[in-house]
Order: sequence, then C-alpha cells, then structure tokens
Amino acid sequence: MDARLAAYDWGAIAASLDEEGWAILPGFLEDTECDAVADLYGPTPVFRSHIHMARHGFGKGEYRYFAYPLPPLIEAARTGLYRRIAPLANGWHERMGIDIRFPADHATFLERCHEAGQRRPTPLLLEYGKGDYNCLHQDLYGDHVFPLQIAVLLSEPGKDFTGGEFVLTEQRPRMQSRAAVVPLGKGDAVLFAVNARPQRGSRGSYRVNLRHGVSMVRSGKRHTLGIIFHDAA
Repeated sequence: MDARLAAYDWGAIAASLDEEGWAILPGFLEDTECDAVADLYGPTPVFRSHIHMARHGFGKGEYRYFAYPLPPLIEAARTGLYRRIAPLANGWHERMGIDIRFPADHATFLERCHEAGQRRPTPLLLEYGKGDYNCLHQDLYGDHVFPLQIAVLLSEPGKDFTGGEFVLTEQRPRMQSRAAVVPLGKGDAVLFAVNARPQRGSRGSYRVNLRHGVSMVRSGKRHTLGIIFHDAA
C-alpha cells in the first residue's frame, strides 16, 4: 500500500482538490482486493453495526461499519493515506482560518478523537441494489472532523451495475449549487472534502460547503468502501 500511494502524483491530486474539492486515485485497489473486500459484506464480527438507510431517511440501501481491529488492507490504506494528506488538511484549515491542526500520524489523531468520546471506527462497506441511492450528506460524527475522506468503488460499472454514479455538490456563498458526477472504475478511489474546503477568490480564500451521495442504481449490485479518518461518538 505504501508503494502504491507513493506512485501517485500528489501535486496533481492537491491541485485537483483545490480546484474541484475532489481527486481520483486510479487503481487504488486491485480487482482481487475489491472482490475480497466486497465479499466481507454480511452479519459477521468484522462489522460493529448494520444500517438500513430507508429507516433513517438517508436514502435506500444499506451499509455496515467495520469494527476494530480493521481488516489489514483497510487499516493500511487508512494510516498510509492519512500520512499523505494530513499536510493538505492543515493547509486547508490555515486558508479557511480554522485554528485546528492535525498531527502527522493517524494514531495520534485517533487518540484526540478517543479522548473526546469519539471511539467507534467509521470505515464502512456499502451495498446498493436496484432502486437504491444515497442522499446528499456529510460524514461528520462528532466535534473532531478530518476534512478529507475517500470512497473506493468495488464493483464494475456497466457490468456489475448500472446507474449509481458518485455525486458531489458544492455551495459557494451567494451562488447556486454546483454538481459534479465523478467518473470511477472498479478499484478507483475518490478523495474528497468531508464538509468544507477553501476556494481562492479575489480577496483570498473563502469557505465552500460540500455534500456527497450516490444516484439511483438502475440494475445490478454496487459495493463501495468508505474510509473516514475521524472516529464516531
């Protein structure tokens, strides 16, 4: 995982995040890794909870939160990614005038979360069938929020499912919302803003709010791995 992460052009990723609020990490997981993670889905001890979206007004479909200890691949991805993007997160906070800074390693950040009562792991595995969708939302979970997260598509568009596009919307001050449909293939990841990002303006940077979701799946079954870096209360 470390070698895979090192191979990405992080300058280009940072530029895309600054311009759009998201960036694609192609081939983040191999096909066999995608299948292995998707095959975990089910009522097993690897998960701590099971959510039916319709019961909570979140959309339609379901997902399961992983329990600690996380599966090794997911743990490696979470800790390795955090080291790469913590400097980006600190730069965003500086530009948005937010005093909070993030430590260089993920374990130290999790200690901060746990001391504040945010002790439940947040990586999750989502399963969508025909007619399922995920409403626009933000994954906040408590007072301590890391401003970036990723979603990894584990299924093959056009083969395993149709529809089910990953959607982001952003709201700039005094402007109408802008939507983006992120093109993902199996194994691709999208790195994106959890709730806000800085946008450069004529008088410096200002804050832009974002939400994300998934459009309706028209056929088949779609699995997604979500990796959030803060834990939940």
